[in-house]
Amino acid sequence: MSKIKEFNEFRMKMNEVILSKKNQGINRFFALDTRVYEEGALEPKIKELLGLVGSMVLRCNDCITYHILECYKHGVTEQEFLEAFNVALIVGGSIVIPHLRVAMEILEECLQMGYSD
Repeated sequence: MSKIKEFNEFRMKMNEVILSKKNQGINRFFALDTRVYEEGALEPKIKELLGLVGSMVLRCNDCITYHILECYKHGVTEQEFLEAFNVALIVGGSIVIPHLRVAMEILEECLQMGYSD
């Protein structure tokens, strides 16, 4: 199974479980997380790139995967990804390198299979 398919299936399954518990605070956070990436003063593509850089610096591989998939859906090019990866390296330092490897693996899978939802 592809890493992307495995990630999407697990994320969807567990989000359903989490949201079904109807915890007001958790549900509000999930809604806020969704809304922050909507069109505003910054277009969603830029917001997703910001989320990607932040995720790389914070070293969250699930977040990195999510933002790469969203960036890819918003038309981020390979060169734009590489520049964002470079920003993450400069901001986060060499500790980001293992997460850059994960990011590159997901990006390569997207490029090879022409990822779409």
